[in-house]
Amino acid sequence: MLTKPDPPSPDPLGESPRVIGHYVGEESGPLVVAIGGIHGNEPAGVRALEQLFELLQEEPLVNPGFSFRGELLALRGNLEALRTGRRYVDVDLNRIWKPFVKGIDDSYPTAEARELDGMLAAIENALEDSSAQELVLIDLHTTTADGGVFAVTGDDGPSLSLAAELGVPVIKGMLSGLQGTTLSYFRSGAYDFEQPCRAITFESGAHTDEESVARALAATVNLLRSVGCVREEDVSTHHEETLRRAVTKVPTLLELVYVHRIDPADRAAFRMKPGYKNFHSIQAGEILASDSNGPIAAPCSGYILMPLYQDQGEEGFFIVQEYEGGTAY
Repeated sequence: MLTKPDPPSPDPLGESPRVIGHYVGEESGPLVVAIGGIHGNEPAGVRALEQLFELLQEEPLVNPGFSFRGELLALRGNLEALRTGRRYVDVDLNRIWKPFVKGIDDSYPTAEARELDGMLAAIENALEDSSAQELVLIDLHTTTADGGVFAVTGDDGPSLSLAAELGVPVIKGMLSGLQGTTLSYFRSGAYDFEQPCRAITFESGAHTDEESVARALAATVNLLRSVGCVREEDVSTHHEETLRRAVTKVPTLLELVYVHRIDPADRAAFRMKPGYKNFHSIQAGEILASDSNGPIAAPCSGYILMPLYQDQGEEGFFIVQEYEGGTAY
């Protein structure tokens, strides 16, 4: 019943193509697009999606009553960065989701522009051949810090409601704080697809935590259940338990209140103070990091999110607070 198989080889890419798999059910339903490895040092999502397709191949054999509504398209994101294990090659792929123009010789401005074009082409090809009336996106990530799993989504009610069904804290307001992300692209209507779209980013834990793979798998399976691709009775409670064990005791709905952006000229000097984890409670004035200008203090109280403990990245840390605006979805 869609339980976790033995883990595959630790190499998440090898010589495989961008498409991990395209599973088409016998009944109509949404097209779910799942992406892992937008950042090359975050292979957990890729491994989770590879495991999911193993499950989908095995499930009809062990569960003759299994049925699938709609389609699941699973993609590897930054193929070149995945090969090297770095966040990106030229630029952050999760900051450039917007229309771009190729060079006069049909060249790409960056390695990541080529990767973006490949992903969009795969999604467009799937949509052209699909009868789906809705597009649902889940973008799987991990962080450099330990502690806490969470979902990020747009501030629209349908996406927030879907994110809440994953059973992990949900962060709203991120689209206004970050530009050029996968979520901002699909929520902005910048693409040519006519189908309505719900989009979620799921952060499954630290890069180096083996449980991050299991959490990414659990979140994707739970999303397939929530959008009606698979039936409740065909989903193992193992997935709910995997996410429940990982949830930090913080409010279920939070909002972004501050982003510390790193000046590119000061990137080499930025140092996050060691020991912070996702959802670590902080106080206004607390020294969180330093750069060439000296100590960096928290401008407000709240919970720190995604403190930067790696040599690539444009944001040093985020601060979120409990959402006080009432029901958001």
